[in-house]
Amino acid sequence: MQQLDWIILSATLLFIVFYGVYKTKGSKNVQDYILGNKETNWFTVGISVMATQASAITFLSTPGQAYHDGMGFVQFYFGLPIAMVVICFTFIPIYHRLKVYTAYEYLEQRFDLKTRSLASILFLIQRGLGTGLTIYAPAIILSTLLGWNLTLMIVVIGILVIIYTFSGGTKAVNVTQKQQMFVIMSGMFITFFLILHLLPNDMTFSNALHIAGANDKMNILDFSFDPESRYTFWSGITGGFFLMLSYFGTDQSQVGRYLSGKSVKESQMGLIMNGFLKVPMQFFILLTGVMVFVFFQFNPVPLNFNPNNKIAINKSKYKTEYEVLEKKLVKLSEEKKEINLIYIDHLNQNYDNPILRKELVGISNKENELRDEAREIISKADEKAETNDKDYVFIHFILNYLPQGLIGLLLAVILSAAMSSTASGLNALAATTAVDLYKRNVKGEKSEKHYVNATKYFTLLWGIIAILFACFGTLFENLIQLVNIVGSIFYGTVLGIFLVGFYVKYVKANAIFFGATISQFTIFYIYYLDIVSFLWLNFIGAMLTLILSIIFQFFIFRNKEVTL
Repeated sequence: MQQLDWIILSATLLFIVFYGVYKTKGSKNVQDYILGNKETNWFTVGISVMATQASAITFLSTPGQAYHDGMGFVQFYFGLPIAMVVICFTFIPIYHRLKVYTAYEYLEQRFDLKTRSLASILFLIQRGLGTGLTIYAPAIILSTLLGWNLTLMIVVIGILVIIYTFSGGTKAVNVTQKQQMFVIMSGMFITFFLILHLLPNDMTFSNALHIAGANDKMNILDFSFDPESRYTFWSGITGGFFLMLSYFGTDQSQVGRYLSGKSVKESQMGLIMNGFLKVPMQFFILLTGVMVFVFFQFNPVPLNFNPNNKIAINKSKYKTEYEVLEKKLVKLSEEKKEINLIYIDHLNQNYDNPILRKELVGISNKENELRDEAREIISKADEKAETNDKDYVFIHFILNYLPQGLIGLLLAVILSAAMSSTASGLNALAATTAVDLYKRNVKGEKSEKHYVNATKYFTLLWGIIAILFACFGTLFENLIQLVNIVGSIFYGTVLGIFLVGFYVKYVKANAIFFGATISQFTIFYIYYLDIVSFLWLNFIGAMLTLILSIIFQFFIFRNKEVTL
């Protein structure tokens, strides 16, 4: 990184922190601190909802996901627009009518305190883990590639977020997320068009899509019914729908964003905006990853993008064996570039040469075989090595091929996204702890100032916990999948509790509590068996909770009075 990159990176992050503190200091009561005094307009609600979900993991991992597996991951988001409609017409009116600070307050009014506490605790566990990951993910990747100290990076990111979230609460989260989303999307658009500029001179965008298609990167829809396939149209519409319904409808990090809306209509418009824009945004980020893949059809590419693995190999007895594979890859890359250039020339003459397409597929298969061999050697050199390098693809491109100044901007994009989602997580964790656990169980009358201070200190506490978890976290597989796996394990059960509360009025407290508890333990076991894609856990958890609670109500608790 050059001096200009450091200036852009530092100035961007410091501006966001100080702007958030300056604009939002001095919350006088709980409503002001947790709900932003319900003054947020629909556009800010929509941007805040998008920024909360778009963590650094999105911008680090999604392009790498597309580089390796193509555009199919976009199917994960197909259920999102449907979920937005359901939340707008069911969840939002109820939350606003009851004037709740958190989603879980509703559960005590509908059921009882133990059900509210169960849902709150499940949320705190999964969101606590998730918030730690939003700090850990960018920190470990950037520290690896830039040579920065990992623990120091984690602490710096955590402290920056704590400063303005502690100071201004929900208002600080909302106002800073507008600046962060501007930085994020500006950086991504600039990068996308720069990639196209760096492709061979006679190559059009249409040519690039043809090359991606020839390598099976443009297969967007998969209508298969294989339950072990992670991303299909059906898993996106069903499992994705239930995940998005539970995330946006019951996760306080998202509920808190639209509870701060000026009115029901403003909150609904913000979520509808998210429903319209989220899928195209993810499509664009994936397409950026596909363009990175096309770029590397004409430029040198490492056997494995994770530089830690290369260091481990160089220190091992397998160095020579690995170098042989590297030489084979160099030779294969030269052949690949030559065939791609000929293929482009044919495309410019409006001829999609099927023979050349077949050759490209063959070369791609050979390259994948070399990468598989490399992973085996890396594992032999270091049994604990992370051989899956999807998370390092995009940042490798940024650091090695982007011009001076833009590197700083893209690093600011990644860290801004980390700060954005982390701030929402801390704000939600603090609000839930203060309102659903502390305030509900504390004895005696306390002032508004007392609860504002309590929420601030819980923000600090959860910030420290998130930093500690990130410091001791472990990286496995693709980070964006890891975050969604953590969510999917817990979200289905919580969603089931809310669905019963909203739609099954004759089920009451004991039935839903025991149904949800058994459902959660069942989900743990199903995940341990690894028999279905994690997306289906959302559907299974919600349905199990629903069915078990109805069964318990009819056969065990049927003579009890119904709680409305």
